[in-house]
Amino acid sequence: MSDNKVLARVEGREITENDVNRLVRSLGPQRAAQFNSPDGKSQLVEELINQELFYVDAVGRGLDKEEEFLAEVENMKSELLKQYGIKKVLDQVEVNEQEMFNYYKENRNQFRTNERIHAKHILIDDKEQADQIYWDLKKGLFFEEAAKEYSKCPSSAQGGSLGYFGKGQMIPEFEEVAFKLDVNEISRPVKTQYGYHIIKVVDKKQPGISDFDEVKPQIANHLMGVKQQQAYIQEVNRLRGLFKVTK
Repeated sequence: MSDNKVLARVEGREITENDVNRLVRSLGPQRAAQFNSPDGKSQLVEELINQELFYVDAVGRGLDKEEEFLAEVENMKSELLKQYGIKKVLDQVEVNEQEMFNYYKENRNQFRTNERIHAKHILIDDKEQADQIYWDLKKGLFFEEAAKEYSKCPSSAQGGSLGYFGKGQMIPEFEEVAFKLDVNEISRPVKTQYGYHIIKVVDKKQPGISDFDEVKPQIANHLMGVKQQQAYIQEVNRLRGLFKVTK
């Protein structure tokens, strides 16, 4: 759908798809997910209509000419201009590949990892059913298909995949079995407070140092933060040399 599509008009003022998308972004991921449906989008359009009604009414009553409102506008304009000026400074900061690699070489010990495994599981409430699924797996039933059909864990949508994890990230009963399995080995049902888990380990990573490509985003974020802080301080010092400050 085009961002410019007009969804409603209030006294000639257009509400577009882009306005709805902007409102969704302002809600944050968790709240935005509540409106990720046709009915949800309709609710947002109605809210935007309500806001436009307040705007049209306020202009009609001359509220935009009141001194209190104009003073508030100036305050908001001042704050916005400050933040925009800071953003212009920070946006000039860049981190290149060589800087990231140099940091990686000089700080390799920061990227040491403990043993990690990549496991999948099928979570069942009933022990008898879990036992039956285990034997079906031993006879050739594909683990991923069984997870999608039987598992009550949300990971079922990914064939039961839990991704990589280290010790201390899962409940003890689960970990005790999972870390003892060989790659592609399937466990008998393991009882925990959540039910019965059938576990399959699909990969193991021994303790070591993460590859550069694996930690590059982490390094980039760190260096960007450091360089932006330096740029901010440098610009503050420059401005203090230009303008008079009294206390």
